[in-house]
Amino acid sequence: MKYIRIFIFILFAAFVYGCKKDLGNYSYSPPSEPVVTKFTDSTFNALVGDSLILKPTVKIADADPLKDLSYLWEITVSEEARTVSITGYPLKMIYNLSPGLRSAKLTVTDNRNGLKYFYPFKILGGTQFSTGKTVLSVQNGVTMLSFIKPDDKTVLSNLYFTLHGENLPANPVQLYAKPLAYQPNTVDDYWVVCQDPTKNSVIINGSTMLRKKYFNEQFFSPPATIVPSYFEGASGWPTGVINNKLYISITSTAPYAPDFGKFSNPQAGDYTLSKYFTHTANFYFGFDTKYKAFVSFDGGGNYMGSDYTVVGSAFDPKNIGMADLVFMQAVSGTSYAYFRDASETIYELAFTLSMDDYSARKILPTYKRVFKGSALVQADSKWQRSAVDIFYFTSNDKIYRYNPINEDLRTLDANFGGKKVTMLKLSVDGNTLTAGVDGSVITLDVSVGKNGVITQTINGIPGTPVDIVIRK
Repeated sequence: MKYIRIFIFILFAAFVYGCKKDLGNYSYSPPSEPVVTKFTDSTFNALVGDSLILKPTVKIADADPLKDLSYLWEITVSEEARTVSITGYPLKMIYNLSPGLRSAKLTVTDNRNGLKYFYPFKILGGTQFSTGKTVLSVQNGVTMLSFIKPDDKTVLSNLYFTLHGENLPANPVQLYAKPLAYQPNTVDDYWVVCQDPTKNSVIINGSTMLRKKYFNEQFFSPPATIVPSYFEGASGWPTGVINNKLYISITSTAPYAPDFGKFSNPQAGDYTLSKYFTHTANFYFGFDTKYKAFVSFDGGGNYMGSDYTVVGSAFDPKNIGMADLVFMQAVSGTSYAYFRDASETIYELAFTLSMDDYSARKILPTYKRVFKGSALVQADSKWQRSAVDIFYFTSNDKIYRYNPINEDLRTLDANFGGKKVTMLKLSVDGNTLTAGVDGSVITLDVSVGKNGVITQTINGIPGTPVDIVIRK
């Protein structure tokens, strides 16, 4: 019995000691986490060709952030399906990515235990040309491209000639800002669209203003004659009217492939397309000057002609009777078109466009009437239409505002000192008009309750403005 008691005592003592020792195993202290100050989810500006240095404050308890931590910086280049990776602290690089807002991530690794910590941020890349106004103008028959810096005072005039030592083609008709693929509201390239029979139009890098290529290089096999009229394409792949035919760029390759966005053949069909065409997700719509008819193409660009149903008799969309389309910016819903007849009278045609459903494509003519401002419209009048169907058009040194609902026609308050208005551009929100006169670009307030009062005048533009792209 004596030995049994001793044995039991020893077992109990061992159990108590073990429990006491094990108690220390539950005194757990989590590893210290790096603290990165004023960095996570922040946006940092970078200039293309300049140094980008990011040096956030990093602290970690009981450790040296430079010796005990390692750093991996990753910048996503979505249009090229790749990631730029840089190691070390701080981030130091010559920023060589095209302008735009980019997602990025900093990964901090604790070398003592292998734990990783992630800190997302963004980089807004730009150049000295990333914000400001690019103006296309003509002076004494010479096409010029100028840039207005964000201070709205400094004008880099005739920039293309300064950089390249040669003039742009003659007869400019449009300055098209082609976005980066899948990145609306960016500017990858500027297309200086000209109708010069002796020289090709020019495509310019939107970041550097250096010539990227001539327009004939935009084709797999360029046609013998290239007469460009108008281009659009908010998602980065252009659509346009060339030689009075519809051209749709190739998007079957990756956005960074050299063939992406190039033109192949025109969309086949017996038609002569006006420059006033509309591109939606489901169809293309325009006017055929050969047959004097509204025509459409399906979402893939296949020519459907006037294969639609007409509901109403106000006019015949398949035989308008006039070939001179003065202006049209059709939309799904109520649209308006302005035509000039042989007597120089301008007619206003209203119609409802319903083309989204392929099996029930139709046009509903509403009315045809003499346009109230017919006597004011000139051969070179410039037009703009707002999202709420308010129209603006120029006539010599004046700009007119027109509401087709009540036929309200009024002259805007802006006084241009007798100078002819050669350019007109309406902001996306419909609150601002930018007008061009010889030597100047002028901003007008056309917001609710305002009748086109001048809010800003920028002088120093060489010649008369033709088009403008505003980057904010």
